[in-house]
Amino acid sequence: MTFRASISNRLKIFCPYGRAGSSPAVRTITLALALAAGGCERRADVGAVIVSAVGDTPDLRTAAELTAQPAARLYADAVAQGLVRFNAAGQVVPGIAERWIVTDEGMTYIFRLRDLRWSDGRPLRAAEVVANLRRQLRTSSDNPLTPYLTAIESVVEMTPNVIQIELSRPRPDLLKLFAQPELAIVRYGEGVGSGPMRPVGRVGRVTRLTPMADPSRAADERTQPTPEDDVVLIAERAASGVARFAARKSDLVTDGRIGDWPLVAAAGVAQRSIRLDPAAGLFGLAIASREGFLATPENRAAIALAIDRRQLTEAFSAEWTASETLLPALLDSAAPPARAPWMDIAAADRLGAARAQVATWRQANGGAPRLRLALPPGPGGTLLWARFAADLYAVGIVPQRVAIDDEAELRLIDAVAPYDSARWYLSTACVMCGDDARAAIEAARIAPTLGERALALASADAALARDVAFVPLARPFRWSLVALRLRAWQPNDRAWHPLNALRRDPN
Repeated sequence: MTFRASISNRLKIFCPYGRAGSSPAVRTITLALALAAGGCERRADVGAVIVSAVGDTPDLRTAAELTAQPAARLYADAVAQGLVRFNAAGQVVPGIAERWIVTDEGMTYIFRLRDLRWSDGRPLRAAEVVANLRRQLRTSSDNPLTPYLTAIESVVEMTPNVIQIELSRPRPDLLKLFAQPELAIVRYGEGVGSGPMRPVGRVGRVTRLTPMADPSRAADERTQPTPEDDVVLIAERAASGVARFAARKSDLVTDGRIGDWPLVAAAGVAQRSIRLDPAAGLFGLAIASREGFLATPENRAAIALAIDRRQLTEAFSAEWTASETLLPALLDSAAPPARAPWMDIAAADRLGAARAQVATWRQANGGAPRLRLALPPGPGGTLLWARFAADLYAVGIVPQRVAIDDEAELRLIDAVAPYDSARWYLSTACVMCGDDARAAIEAARIAPTLGERALALASADAALARDVAFVPLARPFRWSLVALRLRAWQPNDRAWHPLNALRRDPN
């Protein structure tokens, strides 16, 4: 008998990844050994929920690191909630705060904190929450959400259980920012959170989490957690996660990106397990250089005209929605999404119009324009490159694929909006845009009233559309592989699926 077979046989007594009587640490070690040895058969809805997410070992990292690490974001959200958090439907629900009120025409937020404890048992007090938020709001903070929190003027402790946040300008969507993992409340210098889950064991990249008791609930409302309420989070490459799911050794692969999408078909995952989120945000090409061919709006418009959005989205999924406008809806702008001049050209005439524009530039400059496209790695990035290259070659442009962080003339942006404000869309798309657009975006940031802000946002949207500073293509591409036992999993426009709300709604 081989060593692997011997280990597999011995692990059968632990299936599914730890019995109810074993300690959390033993169950975590057992899981790690089972995964290494080839795993064991899973029973329906028995044992901890096994989740794969891209990243290194989960930890309470800095906010900047969280943004690029799906596994770390999930971990932070699970063990260190913010004032509020997102539920399975992507809606804001209580976190550390049990309730809140908004007064003074949207200029004051008052939060009453729940009777909570840190994961090490110490009581959580308003003063600690205030200190944490003040650090996040400093201009020197590496939190990527800080630029959207500049309207916060003060954060003060009113009582040991109440904090007040004063704004200099109204922000109706502030709660959605506070629900992001980047604004989780962590005890400074110790990496300790307040739940709703706590880590109980770790082996390498495998971390086991279990629900924390909620002391703010009446004794008769508290439920005793079962092994099925635990979550085992595995930080790994997407390819490993997809292979694990296809082999029925995990329950969820979450926050999948376009670069890894072809792996799902290659692994033969059942269609009923594949889910796409209707994510709100940006997917398109940002103009990263305004020199050479891209120096004029007319030439930048040729890029927008050349790309066949229908063929692009259908090459990935019939469920993926194409887009031609930067804003997906009115949001908090004073006008509907602005239409760029190139959008008035009929679909049947767009290819010809793009060819004519490129031909004019080629004649004046003595050669075909050459553009570098910064795209994500992986087979999905290659499929994207094939579509872009075919469309650009067809109009006379010579493209070159480069890595996503390399110098380029065109850079793919695939980002989910943290909140529903036109300012996020406009600021994110304005990688290299004109002075009019930048001035209007700044005017929106400092506008003293919602009406003036809405007018400035509409002006900025129109300026970016005229300038063709961004080429919208579709909604962000986010996918998950979901086992049938995860009955509470729901697609949502935040593309966010908290670990404590996979099998049932904790609220």
